[in-house]
Amino acid sequence: MKSSKRASEPAAEAAPPPAGAVNGAPPLVLVVDDYEDNRDMYLQYLQFAGLRVAEAANGKEALSKTAELMPDLIVMDLSLPGVDGWQATRVIKQDPTTRHILVLALTGHALEGASQSARDAGCDGFLTKPCLPEDLCQEIQRMLGAASARPNAKTRR
Repeated sequence: MKSSKRASEPAAEAAPPPAGAVNGAPPLVLVVDDYEDNRDMYLQYLQFAGLRVAEAANGKEALSKTAELMPDLIVMDLSLPGVDGWQATRVIKQDPTTRHILVLALTGHALEGASQSARDAGCDGFLTKPCLPEDLCQEIQRMLGAASARPNAKTRR
């Protein structure tokens, strides 16, 4: 099994800095999913798109990585073993040092009201699985662009 402690640099032939880049440094996206194949697919695509990426396999690891790395955005699966994505998001959004971090729910919860429940938990965006990598990338870019356009937007840099 691959280590879930990696953080990567963007691909050398990547396009201009993505939305949300500060001083030419690409945004850091933490991908949280308990299925390694899903993480790998999204990590590779986001890295190819010019983003820096890190990963976590569960909610507890997501909380640790969030505090350690202070990512610009977290792609959070809501159905995780142990500390689930709902609870991890609540903890992140209640902490004054991490509440500014954008959280994008990426989940199989497609029932009516799931999007609002995710927002109530603190998620800033919501996508349902299955989700094509390009759709995920587009939503991340939209969220990062909107966040960088906000007055007084807090960044980790």
